Amino acid sequence: MSRVVIVEIAGQQFPIRSTLDEKYVAALATYVEQKMAVAATTAPTTDTLGLAMLVALNIADELFRARDQQSSARGELNDRALRLERLVDDVLAEVAAAKAVTRLDHPRTAG
Repeated sequence: MSRVVIVEIAGQQFPIRSTLDEKYVAALATYVEQKMAVAATTAPTTDTLGLAMLVALNIADELFRARDQQSSARGELNDRALRLERLVDDVLAEVAAAKAVTRLDHPRTAG
């Protein structure tokens, strides 16, 4: 069920209608507020809308970089899994070959 959560960012209150947990929405707003404060110190002459756009771009950059890192990590894990699979296949093939040689060297006698 959605509800309205009032958050404050850059001195302005915003009613946010959301189904998300109220504390989570507040944490998101706090994060954005912190980003706005940092942006205001680095670009003090920019108006609030300009700061908001700068913050939005910075957060989008964080998201894209996190996705790239996750994708890269996933690719590395897939590569490792494939190498391990090949190692296991090689060892199983060696074990099967050794058993075949053992059977040839010591055939079972019918009896």
